[in-house]
Amino acid sequence: MAEQREFQRGLNLFDSTMIVIGSMIGSGIFIVSADIARNVGSAGFLLLVWVITGFLTLTAALSYGELAGMMPKAGGQYIYLREAYNPLVGFLYGWTLFLVIQTGTIAAVAVAFAKFTAVLLPWFSEQHILFTLYGLEVSAAQLLAIVSIIILTAVNIGGLKEAKIVQNIFTFTKTIALLSIILLGLFLASNANAIVTNFSDFWSASWTKVENGKIVSIEQLSGVMILAALGTAMVGSIFSSDAWNNITFTAGEVINPKKNIPLSLAIGTGVVTLLYILANVAYIVVLPIAGTPDATDVVGRGIQFATSDRVGTAVASLIFGEPAALVMAVLIMISTFGCNNGLILAGARVYYAMAKDGLFFKKAALLNKHSVPGWALIVQGIWSSLLCLSGSYGDLLDYVVFAVLIFYILTVIGLFILRKKQPNAERPYKAVGYPIIPIVYILLASGICIDLLIFKPSYTWPGVFIVLSGIPVYFIWKNFSRRNSL
Repeated sequence: MAEQREFQRGLNLFDSTMIVIGSMIGSGIFIVSADIARNVGSAGFLLLVWVITGFLTLTAALSYGELAGMMPKAGGQYIYLREAYNPLVGFLYGWTLFLVIQTGTIAAVAVAFAKFTAVLLPWFSEQHILFTLYGLEVSAAQLLAIVSIIILTAVNIGGLKEAKIVQNIFTFTKTIALLSIILLGLFLASNANAIVTNFSDFWSASWTKVENGKIVSIEQLSGVMILAALGTAMVGSIFSSDAWNNITFTAGEVINPKKNIPLSLAIGTGVVTLLYILANVAYIVVLPIAGTPDATDVVGRGIQFATSDRVGTAVASLIFGEPAALVMAVLIMISTFGCNNGLILAGARVYYAMAKDGLFFKKAALLNKHSVPGWALIVQGIWSSLLCLSGSYGDLLDYVVFAVLIFYILTVIGLFILRKKQPNAERPYKAVGYPIIPIVYILLASGICIDLLIFKPSYTWPGVFIVLSGIPVYFIWKNFSRRNSL
């Protein structure tokens, strides 16, 4: 019977690391540095944003390694929060994951995939409106985004073996491609004028505000305002570095999870952090930070005003010439497609764990004939597809980052709680630098959350309400499950 099926342990250390790397690298690294550059205005602070983000990612991953070793079960972070606090907190995470974090990220990455496909095939442009549905215009790009989600969901329903093959191929390909762009930028396309300009004003912070494609003001920053600018600038870098925790969701399918999950978290986040910092070093030795939106060439537009924020494409144009847009489009298509495969694979395992606790649709707790949560994958795919129609890439990005940070903070705090609640639990791996490094993470991440609440309230406060909306849903679901069990 389906209820008796169990997960098959088919993910080794390499596969697990590919899920970490592949889920992290999407399109963000090629795009968000433009917005960061507008927020901070200098090469020094651009790199600092990525260094701080990398530090946060690595320290959180090292803390999660201890939790993963303690509780190597399908559902990962949902399980950690449930055990550290109570079932309500665990549910709020799963609820937010389903409504915004996982599905919103899947939708955003799918839309990015479609945008770059349109560079090769203009028919898939966002401006190509196919039809209007209840007053909502549906573009060819949105349709392609949804089709990509359907294809990857079908691959994952077919079994873990098929899904991991796709993951490994796409992750390996895009990692090598990103490394190649970095090396070519550093050693072939470096620009002496850009280097002199960027390094002469390395720590001269400014905030460039833009409306309707025009610069409306450039505010020189100092003191507290530098911290405020750093916090808001990190929305993009945090989003680009997110999803590393997805490997914890698949713990039920990892071989020797007590060892391999902590190792894959450390190796995967370390590799991506290094690649992201090196990519931005390549950007600043090729292009000046400052530019103008009216400039006719990529150097004049600088990193701040790269066309459509496509900094990676601007750098590639100085390496490959005219074919650069096509080269980068193919790279980002590979990158986003592989990224979404990892997100789709992992997310459904959380809904499976929730359903096992009676806190999600009952059928989501069933494994199909391929030993994967097929029904959970379908529900995730449907909601992600609807989100593709609901808003822009940027809107989804902002919602996701704030909600993600809240639960990362709670989970790292949970490390301290579980040390007290379960002092004798088996801990094959212990968090590096405990308690200092986890405390530093909590303080830094909390500061960023406060900064976002103040300076991006239109996006962050809705994130708070989404989380809180899960409270009544939790009690309704509990009551419904209890009645059905009588």
